[in-house]
Amino acid sequence: MPALYLSHGAPPLVDSALWVDQLGAWAGDLPRPTAILVVSAHWESAPLTIGSTTTGTPLIYDFGGFPERFYRAKYNSPGAPELAAQVAALMPDNERVVQQPNRGLDHGAYVPLTVMYPDADIPVLQISLPTLDPERLLHLGERLRPLREQGVLIVGSGFTTHGLPFLRDPSPEAQAPGWSAEFDAWAGERFAAGDVDSLIDFRAQAPGMPYAHPTIEHFAPLFVTLGAASDPEQVPTQVIDGFWMGLAKRSIQVA
Repeated sequence: MPALYLSHGAPPLVDSALWVDQLGAWAGDLPRPTAILVVSAHWESAPLTIGSTTTGTPLIYDFGGFPERFYRAKYNSPGAPELAAQVAALMPDNERVVQQPNRGLDHGAYVPLTVMYPDADIPVLQISLPTLDPERLLHLGERLRPLREQGVLIVGSGFTTHGLPFLRDPSPEAQAPGWSAEFDAWAGERFAAGDVDSLIDFRAQAPGMPYAHPTIEHFAPLFVTLGAASDPEQVPTQVIDGFWMGLAKRSIQVA
């Protein structure tokens, strides 16, 4: 299986016909996963924490101010206890792994999956971001890499730009602010060059900072994806681009 970094958006992104078409087509081009492992921007917890492995754990509606229908969303995917055990076994012997059996999927995990795999018939496991340090997240991705040989789809779920406090026009069709467009163009160039070193140093090198990422948790899952690549310096396939609410939707796939 390849590994993905996708811009998941807020729940209303499912109302964007373009994004739904793009994400659905992307999933249709992938081999069918045996299981899905998600690292979402919306779960930071150290040490590495493994979420619920049981079927039917309630979703986490970790957002506010949206219409009621978004709080009634369901995604009853099968649990993945075998995958959870494998993830724990892949971690270093001297690093503690925490089990959190009552934590369901947050919207960074389930929102894109409702579009990609709407039948919810593939086991899904979410693990935490144990750090925001890009190099440490690359190493985490490297440890998870063997799961791809078993058909596990590794998904880093964030947003290529996420400067919500600096958006002046929050409408879905809003023009991208300069800081968002500049960061996105830079990221696209760095992906096209396979320039992992510059991506690691994005806080210092990328134009549009710190407005594009006043906090960096939405870019951090990228590094798990890059670490899970067969060659982290390979040139990824850039599958989705463009903007929503002025935020960059750029999403990539690595082999």
